[in-house]
Amino acid sequence: MICNLGRGALLLLFLLSWSIPSYVAASGSDPNTLVIGKISHNPKKHYRYLKPMLMYVVERMRDLGITKGKIRMAKSKEHMAELLARGDVDWVTETPIAASYLHEKSGAELLLRKWKKNTSEYYTVFFSLKDGAVKKLEDLKGKIIALEDPASTTAYYLPVHAMLQSGLTPVKLRNFRETPPADKVGFVFVREEINIATLVNKGLAHAGAFSNLDWDKEDHLPSQYRAQFSIFKKLPPVVRAVELVRRDLNPALKRRLEGILLQAGDDPKARPVLHAYQRTKKFDALSGEQKQLIYDMYSIVDLVDQALTP
Repeated sequence: MICNLGRGALLLLFLLSWSIPSYVAASGSDPNTLVIGKISHNPKKHYRYLKPMLMYVVERMRDLGITKGKIRMAKSKEHMAELLARGDVDWVTETPIAASYLHEKSGAELLLRKWKKNTSEYYTVFFSLKDGAVKKLEDLKGKIIALEDPASTTAYYLPVHAMLQSGLTPVKLRNFRETPPADKVGFVFVREEINIATLVNKGLAHAGAFSNLDWDKEDHLPSQYRAQFSIFKKLPPVVRAVELVRRDLNPALKRRLEGILLQAGDDPKARPVLHAYQRTKKFDALSGEQKQLIYDMYSIVDLVDQALTP
């Protein structure tokens, strides 16, 4: 999640730690502590999947002096960038869009690709009712499209960027009952993928956009809805998820973390850890070209943020 999801201008920090043998609370400046961070509006949910992986890694860094683990969560991309820049967070798991922003603002470096939910890539699909008025992007003018939330890669940043690149002018509506200007595309945030599908199915939104994975997932798009929809545009695939580290992380810790994650897919002890870590299949290396493509995605973040800043 990469946008400010709090109310008003308040940026909240959730500091979550636990106390078990050899794992005790410590400050962010403690050289014996490895800190993993996440941008989140649901810290309890993310804590559950981060904790097993952090414990697994810390146990394999004891010879390097790492004896403690800590989880820090921020509700905005801006705050996480500050934490990385200050050295308060060592390691982050995020989407490529988020990674591009964190690299640009804090110098955070890509480490590995994460096969989140057994997938290395995904892409955005735009869809509408088969018998509806929207058959192509240009048909969205004067219409409403349902999106997930202002932090989503495939259900906000990428589709809005595609609309901007097509010469359309997206404007945020307070709700789907508003009527967008005739020369603009109104979009509404509905928080969950199933809500996107439901609004389109009921004709309350003329189109929706989310990932191809959501399209195939029954609890995100029930089959009875899917039968009534058609995909009118697909965007190019992007990397599903990545691991990053702060720019000045001790090189020995960086190498060790990379090695631990790379071999985790072949370690029977890591299977429940990987499953908890968003059903990750494995981690693998990113080529220099792949890294640059991700870093270059900051232009998408910047264009969308500037276009929609009041």
